[in-house]
Amino acid sequence: MMKVKANGYAARVMLAFLATAGLFYVNIMPALVSGLISGLEFSNRDAGLVGSLNIYGAAVGAFAAIFIIRRIEWKPVCIGLLLAIIAIDFASMLLTTELALMTLRAIHGFVGGLLVGVSFAVIARTEEVHKTFGMLLLVQFGLGGLGVWALPPLVPVYGSWILFMALIAFSTAALIMTFFLPDYPVKMRDPQAVIAPVQKGPLAASVTAVFLFQAANMALYAYIIDLGEQAGLTLDTISPALGVSAWMGILGSLAVIALATKWGRTLPIMLGIFVTAAATFALHYSFNATVFWLANIAVGITWAFSIAYMLGVCSEFDKAGQMAALGGFASKMGLASGPMFAAFIVNDSNYEQLINVAVALLVIGALATIYPSRLLDRQDRQAAAQTPP
Repeated sequence: MMKVKANGYAARVMLAFLATAGLFYVNIMPALVSGLISGLEFSNRDAGLVGSLNIYGAAVGAFAAIFIIRRIEWKPVCIGLLLAIIAIDFASMLLTTELALMTLRAIHGFVGGLLVGVSFAVIARTEEVHKTFGMLLLVQFGLGGLGVWALPPLVPVYGSWILFMALIAFSTAALIMTFFLPDYPVKMRDPQAVIAPVQKGPLAASVTAVFLFQAANMALYAYIIDLGEQAGLTLDTISPALGVSAWMGILGSLAVIALATKWGRTLPIMLGIFVTAAATFALHYSFNATVFWLANIAVGITWAFSIAYMLGVCSEFDKAGQMAALGGFASKMGLASGPMFAAFIVNDSNYEQLINVAVALLVIGALATIYPSRLLDRQDRQAAAQTPP
């Protein structure tokens, strides 16, 4: 079978589909939760728990990938995991009770997280890895926006099964694409490089930054509709703003693909995170519809832009892919933990404190990523200086 070029755009698109397949439900989470409420008459709490357990299962799976990636043939494993995901999504269509669906989706999350972790490790073996992560975010924001827009109206007509059918369709496309990908063998560096003491600090800092960034953003995203309503806005204003902001995330992804490391890593990451923090702080003024719109659009763009670079930083410390998988684990834990800690902060729908905490976490995350990103930028400059003209 003909294979695509290892570092061409076709390969980046296929790898993006592969890495998204295990976690695509996150990108259509509002549609999934809403569909379970309207289609199966789940309570708000139970529908939310289905989504939360799905993500926590993914975090465990992504963590498990760290320990197996060096010992497996990635392609047969990914094919098997995709087939398992398709089977679980099909079984999910047949369930109508809360506990059964929670249990099955937690299992789905584990399998999907394992797939994402392995996929991230493979992505780490590509050249210009930031471009591949940018393509990943483009696929997630683009198709996620389409899913959030198109699926909710279909649930009352066809039932909640249409949600899982959409997931099956996406996984099937990823499965087909996998056969056209090259093998991406490990290009070993100095085996001591990953475990040397000098590397432990930047690795810990980069993983911490990913966790804080994802947690801060998802904490507010999970409650953004209620935040807008409490500020006096109507759904006619809130829903279009969220839809447009999801689509605008594509611009952030395209910017990463275009820039790669032309400006290094530190400057783009700092710019992206601090714009995110400023836009998040602007949500204090959500009573102004224009501010609400602009803040959400800015976060949509910079969320995709920043996390692509941050995941790229994690991956570049280890071309076998273990650190990329660790970055994926931190990302999933952040996405799952953000709404959970937000639930403890929000009191009587008072979002002032939550906004302030989210801004603080973003700033801390930005400071944490300076060390590893500057280290990689310095290594690039040294390598360029040693390259003959």
